[in-house]
Amino acid sequence: MKMTVLATTCEKTNCPTVYKTDRGTIIVQGETPTDHGLTIPAHETLVEIPIGLIREAFGGQLSA
Repeated sequence: MKMTVLATTCEKTNCPTVYKTDRGTIIVQGETPTDHGLTIPAHETLVEIPIGLIREAFGGQLSA
């Protein structure tokens, strides 16, 4: 899979980041929250990233 950085919060590789893949999907890198109270299937996870990063990655496509 080829991934292209759409937006990141820093120049390092250990920061919240949004990637576009050559599969037509989006991958996000961020913190794994533990206080969500949801039941998540074993093959899935939640990732928390700053809303500003989403706005940067997708521009004016999202409203406040």
